[in-house]
Amino acid sequence: MRNRSQSATDHFDKRLEALDATDFNRRAWDNIARSRHRWFTPAPADQIVQAKAGEFSIRLTACKQIPQDWLGDIRGRRILALAAGGGHQGPILAAAGASVTVVDISEGQLEIDQRMADEHDLDLQTTRCDMADLGHFDDASFDMVINPCSVNFAPDVRPIWHETARVLRDGGVMIAGLIQPVNYLFDETARDDRKLTVRFQIPYSDLDLPDDERDRTIGPERPIDFGHTLTDLIGGQLDAGFHLTAIMEDTWGGDDVLSEHIATFLATRSIRVPR
Repeated sequence: MRNRSQSATDHFDKRLEALDATDFNRRAWDNIARSRHRWFTPAPADQIVQAKAGEFSIRLTACKQIPQDWLGDIRGRRILALAAGGGHQGPILAAAGASVTVVDISEGQLEIDQRMADEHDLDLQTTRCDMADLGHFDDASFDMVINPCSVNFAPDVRPIWHETARVLRDGGVMIAGLIQPVNYLFDETARDDRKLTVRFQIPYSDLDLPDDERDRTIGPERPIDFGHTLTDLIGGQLDAGFHLTAIMEDTWGGDDVLSEHIATFLATRSIRVPR
């Protein structure tokens, strides 16, 4: 489940009036990159070797691999790994023969990808920017966008879909991992105790928590979370110019009580409609 920091540091000012969510999350992800958090460890060397031999898979949600037919033959394809720093999807796809650009707001996360590219001689570049502002790239620059669960760290998801549509060629594919809105309905402490107590409304924001609870929830290695509506997560893709072609559901796995009752993740595959 979402990890919660137990102590705040002076480096992180969590007062609402002083808080810039993007900058806060950038610093949190830089810290995660240094801590080797278990959810964000880079791909091991044997996976890179296997991908170079044509055997590879990626995950964009917690447990399930993306179906291979969603990806197709990626050799020579220009892939944007969006908000995907940390050395997993980007290096695997590059080892499998794609030309990959990894975008992330965290320099620390991108350093992992660049180090792996250097170590394994991969066709992989990195660019630090906000996933809602891809002004570094021209229109129709990419054949595919791979977006692991990350839009839950952005206060507004719709600009992300519009920027993604802009940089994709006509007929290009976007595959995105999404956290289902149901995750954000329940009291987190009760959920940790395997109780489901409805407390919040969707859309959700950590910034709306009471001051003391917000200070316990977000911290040096815990970015600010936002729970978006399905209208924005799915409808926003359609409004941006995508045609939805497939959906896969997933769960947190482990002993998460909510996952025992309902899927907690979605992965979507969409095609950029011709302009």
